[in-house]
Amino acid sequence: MPRALSSRRVPRPHPALRRPPRHRAHGGRLRPTRSSDLVLALLGVALLGALALLAAFALAAGTTP
Repeated sequence: MPRALSSRRVPRPHPALRRPPRHRAHGGRLRPTRSSDLVLALLGVALLGALALLAAFALAAGTTP
């Protein structure tokens, strides 16, 4: 007489296959850079450059009578 249910163990996916992606520093995949990240980086560089120019002008103005 055939059984209604198999007595064999049902294969399940391994838990390691469902892990979240690893961080880039630990060997994760590279993701494409968003344009908003590029704009923010450019804005930061421009602000640092302006600060350096202001400091240079302040130093130069302080040395001349």
